[in-house]
Amino acid sequence: MLVLLSENTWLLYAVTFIFGALIGSFLNVVILRLPPRIMHEWRCQCRELLETPGEDDPAPPGLVLARSKCPACSYQLSALENIPLLSYLFLKGRCSSCKQKISPRYPVVEALTGLAFVLVVWKFGLSEQAAYAMVFTGFLLAMSGIDIDHQLLPDNLTLPLLWAGLLLSLGSGFTDPVSSLIGAAAGYLVLWFIYHLFKIATGREGMGYGDFKLLAAIGAWLGWQLLPQVILISSLVGAVTGIAMLAVNRNRKGQPIPFGPFLATAGWIALIWGDRINDAYHQYFGI
Repeated sequence: MLVLLSENTWLLYAVTFIFGALIGSFLNVVILRLPPRIMHEWRCQCRELLETPGEDDPAPPGLVLARSKCPACSYQLSALENIPLLSYLFLKGRCSSCKQKISPRYPVVEALTGLAFVLVVWKFGLSEQAAYAMVFTGFLLAMSGIDIDHQLLPDNLTLPLLWAGLLLSLGSGFTDPVSSLIGAAAGYLVLWFIYHLFKIATGREGMGYGDFKLLAAIGAWLGWQLLPQVILISSLVGAVTGIAMLAVNRNRKGQPIPFGPFLATAGWIALIWGDRINDAYHQYFGI
């Protein structure tokens, strides 16, 4: 099978897209279900710490075994209603039971994951690095969705991604162990420093600690050499997005904008084109 895929590029891309869409369907579950599970755990821990009487809340559905349901009417979806992309089209974007609109986010995440996986295979071919890059991509997409919804980058995702980057640098990862370790430390400390400077200057918090950990994870995966462009690209995209949202009155002045999706986007761009961007920069400035 691998030989057939390696000899037929378009078949390889088609299979990769389908696989990515399936993973995207699972990422939708993570984005939807992980934050309530984390918050439920926090509430239980707070009650235990404060010795507050009361019954525990029922645990939210798990990430793997629990069947998908319509968020509006709790109708349990069948297997045919869970096919990535196609089910949304066949159902015309509505629940088959209550006819409520289904969020377009579901097919968007599935399509984005599929396209991202195709670009990963285009970049790395059928290789170990392609598999690692798909894992990296999946984590970034899940964290972006959660941060958009809840302004939260959970340790359940940032820390495993950080440790995975450090460990992969010992073998066939994307950078060497020294660059990975320096990248993790520098990624965390740069945003930590900016955070405290902003807080001293304005008295407000400009970002959360989850952003520090995410940039540390990106540094661990890609090495410190790509961190400057990740910071620059994420800052530029974030600034343009913020200005655009203010211009169309979609974001009230002072309302926080999650920075995690911009870091994730810049980190993924660096994964695919980072070396080319650095080479072009060095060539342009003659460095």
